[in-house]
Amino acid sequence: MTTTISQHDFYGDDGDPETSISVSVIENMKEEYGLFVWPCSVILAEYVWQQRSRFRGSSVLELGAGTSLPGLVAAKVGANVTLTDDSSKTEVLENMKRVCELNNLNCNVMGLTWGVWDATIFDLRPNIILGADVLYDSSAFDDLFATVSFLLQNSPDAVFITTYHNRSGHHLIEFLMVKWGLKCVKLVDGFSFLPSRKASVLTGNIQLVEIVLSSGKSAEE
Repeated sequence: MTTTISQHDFYGDDGDPETSISVSVIENMKEEYGLFVWPCSVILAEYVWQQRSRFRGSSVLELGAGTSLPGLVAAKVGANVTLTDDSSKTEVLENMKRVCELNNLNCNVMGLTWGVWDATIFDLRPNIILGADVLYDSSAFDDLFATVSFLLQNSPDAVFITTYHNRSGHHLIEFLMVKWGLKCVKLVDGFSFLPSRKASVLTGNIQLVEIVLSSGKSAEE
């Protein structure tokens, strides 16, 4: 088991240290997928940073958070953050608690299994739901979208922001959105806003999409 700590830096205008942050993440290179920072997480975290005024003061929920980089950035910029992953992944949930302590952040950490309606999910009222690379296992898509749809109905003005590898085309996401009463209000190339120093070490066709209830308001452009 190889555990390392990676550092992720986010810079403000002209690299001004007063408007820059750094997040440390505990990664386990030989463990399951939940303990490695994947490219989708780097891209979503950068988006959170660049939209930090939107996140400040918001209630944010990260689904399938794993190493939790996007949620940690949201917490650093002043959001009230709940980090979640599958309730059965106790080692991942424990790692989340450790990484919050490492970054001196007071995030709520809880198990949330997609498609399972236990007591905790009914109390969640996020303004923004985050999910990095949560669209990798097609057998879990319906459970994921059922959970997202439920959370958005609980908070009708909320938005789900996710990054995913465009392996099977956006049409699959569109099909699921229609099925679950959701709509896309923003779709961008994940590399279009990524600083060159970060883009140069990542590969793939990664999309970022913002999703809301079909009957709800559009997210900010």
